[in-house]
Amino acid sequence: MITEIAQLQVRPELTVEFETAFNTAQAIISSMPGYLGHALQRCIEQPSHYMLLVRWESVTHHEVGFRQSEQYQEWRQLLHHFYDPFPTVLHYELANGPGFHD
Repeated sequence: MITEIAQLQVRPELTVEFETAFNTAQAIISSMPGYLGHALQRCIEQPSHYMLLVRWESVTHHEVGFRQSEQYQEWRQLLHHFYDPFPTVLHYELANGPGFHD
């Protein structure tokens, strides 16, 4: 399993519209092969900043299966115009142990 992390800087005047569009878009990503779950979190200190975390079976499921799909074009149309600047997306794997630790 890997985690895709995208820090999303949404234009401040469009946060309500972004969250509405994301509610629609999440049905797209959750239907993709290799998808394991996601969370969209809004920053407390900077409410127009979000972090999207998506769990995938592999980087290939994200980079090829999703990003090269027809469904990605719909995702892009729904969401990409909200970002300024366009986000960097990175992939992470667990470095030590099963997950969160106390």
